[in-house]
Amino acid sequence: MDELWKDKTLPTCLLAAMLITLPLKHNIGSLTCIVFLLFTFLKAKKIDFSFSKVLLLPILLYALMLLSLIWTIENNLTVRGLQKEILLLLVPLAFCALPKINRNDVNKVIKWYSFTMVCFAIFYFIKAIVRFINFGNKGVFFYHELVTLELNAIYMSVFASLGLFYFLTKKEKSIIDKAGFSVLIVFIFLLSSKNIIVVDLILIITYYSFFSAISRKTKLIILSTVIVISISSILFIKPIRERFMIEFETIFVDGSLNKNTKENQGPIYNVSLKQAWNQDQFQQNDFFPGTAFRLFQIRIFKEMLEQENILFTGFGLDASQNKIKEKVKEHNLYPNYGEFNFHNEYIQIFSELGVFGFLVLVSMLFITIKRGIINKDFVHIAFAVTMIVLFLTESFLSRQRGIIFFIIFYCMLNVADNSNEQKILK
Repeated sequence: MDELWKDKTLPTCLLAAMLITLPLKHNIGSLTCIVFLLFTFLKAKKIDFSFSKVLLLPILLYALMLLSLIWTIENNLTVRGLQKEILLLLVPLAFCALPKINRNDVNKVIKWYSFTMVCFAIFYFIKAIVRFINFGNKGVFFYHELVTLELNAIYMSVFASLGLFYFLTKKEKSIIDKAGFSVLIVFIFLLSSKNIIVVDLILIITYYSFFSAISRKTKLIILSTVIVISISSILFIKPIRERFMIEFETIFVDGSLNKNTKENQGPIYNVSLKQAWNQDQFQQNDFFPGTAFRLFQIRIFKEMLEQENILFTGFGLDASQNKIKEKVKEHNLYPNYGEFNFHNEYIQIFSELGVFGFLVLVSMLFITIKRGIINKDFVHIAFAVTMIVLFLTESFLSRQRGIIFFIIFYCMLNVADNSNEQKILK
């Protein structure tokens, strides 16, 4: 066991285990995290303890969460939130105690992770085919129906995307690698997360334009094929097309009739971006498409900043939900909208920890993208860009899966790529 730890076989296996169990039930993910932390701290020796400055930021973020107990408006919710977010503290500390990992170790973890994501995609394809045969519903191939609402199509898209870029960036691709890439790109399109599809397409185009060593002619052929297939999928696959079109429609049209309106429930009207930002009172039959609702959330956060003394402290960790409910009631939205968080990690952190929490989060993302670019590591860059964009539309660190995914890859990529900056603390 000691030899497996020293040669980093066991640490890399445990890191991979935490990541490949992300789509499974929460208790399985929690168990793998506990095993990783126990092994790490039991095997840790003071003389081997090393500290990279990039690990200070998530520890500082958790320290602010802990300090928010002093000013929180919802003490019980903040205590529960601290339990949920504890990995932001423990995982960086564990990385301080791990044997120094290099890029080869990281590549092993990402390889195992990526092939596992392909296996999950195939499993969900088979499951959807069986359900379609039994019930005849084409919807089982798309969005939350494909992977369940509890797992969430957006989160699964993020997990699959990183595997996609592992296969994309391999210099010598086997038939299995090409098959894995194909499976994941189809999977991501079927999951129909608009932001992830757009980000992935931009990253793929960027990779072939600036990072790939293949000939210019081959680049043009690949890029043309990717663009044509992507546009065709968006235009001709109905569920994907409808998810994109409703967003475009809300840019230009106020109160358009929702296509999902049913006769027995009366008309439902889509709220435009202009209405979401400016309209004071809404109707119970108003529907907020994704972008419009997120814009409304930004608007009510702006109102909170103007009306509440939260610039430097926020409301406290996980303590903003009742304030959102108050705003939903104030503007006469359908009450269920009050159950959603800000769906924006930047605003979520700002509203709960104030401007200092916001700056720590932004610093983590800035360091991640900077180091990825410096090291010319496209998987690292893809991770950073995905997180930067995703945080605009999801409170990703409010869920266990999001916390595990982000903090493991943040620590693993940054520490491995910058091991020369580590200092031994004796």
